[in-house]
Amino acid sequence: MTAIAAARRTARRTTMISGLSLALGVCLWQLMASGISDLILPPPTDVLARLMDPAFFARLSRALGQSLVPLALGFAISLGVAVPLGIAIGRSKSLSRMFEPVITAIYAIPPIAFVPFLVVWFGLFFPARVALVVLMTVFDVLQVIIAGARDVRPGLLDVGRSFGASPVARTRLIVLPALSPFLFAGLRVGFARAVNGTITAELFFAAVNLGAIMKRATENFDTAGVLLVVLLVCLLGLLGQAIITLLETRLLHWHVRS
Repeated sequence: MTAIAAARRTARRTTMISGLSLALGVCLWQLMASGISDLILPPPTDVLARLMDPAFFARLSRALGQSLVPLALGFAISLGVAVPLGIAIGRSKSLSRMFEPVITAIYAIPPIAFVPFLVVWFGLFFPARVALVVLMTVFDVLQVIIAGARDVRPGLLDVGRSFGASPVARTRLIVLPALSPFLFAGLRVGFARAVNGTITAELFFAAVNLGAIMKRATENFDTAGVLLVVLLVCLLGLLGQAIITLLETRLLHWHVRS
């Protein structure tokens, strides 16, 4: 009971500190905006007024829901590619020597440089947006998983071999649990990159969903509307990180420190 009470107190204290920091940020924002033109930096009240506009709120909600589809699909494809490939490369010296130079070379290229190729290969609509999300996510997750697969202690694998565990059993019972902290690190990095890729795709390809709202607001000099979309993207990233952290705390309680 003492541990549970301490955990609850810690949670309340963390929530209070987060709330205070948020309030402080809004106050600083209001203070900065008071001496600047609304066209350059609209105050929080203007952004809130745009949010309370029923027509704008309905359009924003619909656009957010539609933006989540390529985000989720691209993120899922990235994980499906990066996790098994990262484990294979991290655990095999031959595969590492074969693929890592190529991965490093491609990783050094800005994903935006591939946009013309994606337009030719996939067009301007949904497939191209998913492809850009995958391209901006998969290599970040892959690098983390490769590092995690290499971090598995050889002694643990030796114990598995001594008990007659097959390579598949050693991967399932030893490698995967050992690299699970790296997997959650990859999830956090990958989700942030997936959100980034979604908005980038909606701005660089056919302007749709949140990207279309930002583009239209920019053309109309609606700075409050643009800032509202930016804040919504920030909240989406924070929500995703919070969910991943909660899952990590629940599933890896042996690893996560309070």
